[in-house]
Amino acid sequence: MVLLKEIVEFLDGELGIKDVADSSNNGLQVSGNKEVKKVAFAVDACMEVFEKAKDFDMVIVHHGISWDDSLKYLTGINYLHVKFLINNNIALYAAHLPLDKHPKHGNNAEFCRIFGLKHLHGFGNYHEQMIGFAGEKEISLNDFVNEINKKLNTKCKVFDFGKKQIKKIAVVSGNGGSAIIREAVSKDFDCIVTGEAGHSSYHIAKEGNLNVIAAGHYATETLGVKAMMNILKDKFGVEVKFIDAPSGL
Repeated sequence: MVLLKEIVEFLDGELGIKDVADSSNNGLQVSGNKEVKKVAFAVDACMEVFEKAKDFDMVIVHHGISWDDSLKYLTGINYLHVKFLINNNIALYAAHLPLDKHPKHGNNAEFCRIFGLKHLHGFGNYHEQMIGFAGEKEISLNDFVNEINKKLNTKCKVFDFGKKQIKKIAVVSGNGGSAIIREAVSKDFDCIVTGEAGHSSYHIAKEGNLNVIAAGHYATETLGVKAMMNILKDKFGVEVKFIDAPSGL
């Protein structure tokens, strides 16, 4: 058995919560049991996850329930979320950008490890901080897409506007907006992998001869929480479980 305080302090330090500027109020968002035996991990703080974690002491997510001043009023969905967590003594911890950009456990670092990218360096300037990574892997675009589909259990959407044989690859999980796509074009990447690419990115990629693989916002952001799940299990000996609640997006 371990104290909630110990897990929170470890996560805050390991993920550098206080060092990352973010619209998410990262860290412990809702208190719960002081002692923790069972910890659930998920991408999103939503009722589907909370109900599946009803018998757990703590839920750790990538997308929490507190963003800027979003909990200013505890009404509607905010009320239902907080009420359920408090009634069931479930603590909620969130790590958004800290779990995207982390060099060891983050979504993007994990993607690079799983898919064998080499010579990694930072990529993806978002509010004066690098949130993604880039590296090299020589492979055909089609083979890379098939590998991603298989390993992430997803169905990629592809803008195949660049080379058929790729090497220089950028990775930014979640929402790779038009600014990220422009950065990949300006730095002459062959391909960028992201979660979702909006309408505004289409012509930027096309005119920049850039391949864009949109592997799914959800699918690309399961990686960091799964990495932390194994770390907490080994360090604290708690029972852990990943709760899969895919959006299909």
